[in-house]
Amino acid sequence: MVFRIDRPFESERRLSQSVIQVIELLGMYHAELARILGQQCRDIGQLSAGQSCIKRDSEAWQQAKLFIETYHLLFDYFDGDGVAIYHWMRADNQQLQGTPHFLIVDDGQLQRVHDYLFQAN
Repeated sequence: MVFRIDRPFESERRLSQSVIQVIELLGMYHAELARILGQQCRDIGQLSAGQSCIKRDSEAWQQAKLFIETYHLLFDYFDGDGVAIYHWMRADNQQLQGTPHFLIVDDGQLQRVHDYLFQAN
């Protein structure tokens, strides 16, 4: 089941909770989020446990915000169909010349995937 994240950018705590929700909704690992945010796995463990927050105006904040916005674009594009979202993230995409999941996690192409979805919506 997937859902839109309500008011994810209103505070450091809310953004931190929201980004953890997004990886759970997308079936991603903490280590993958660490790579997306430029953090260590330990940092994501602390976020997940509510022991720390992503600091506003940091590089991690900017990446987390872009990641959540990308998730919302996916949600809108697929009308909340979690199966379709999961499949799209893991299927080869000719226009992107790769698999969105791996482009985001391994190749640092979150902005490119975001922009593609923004244009598609």
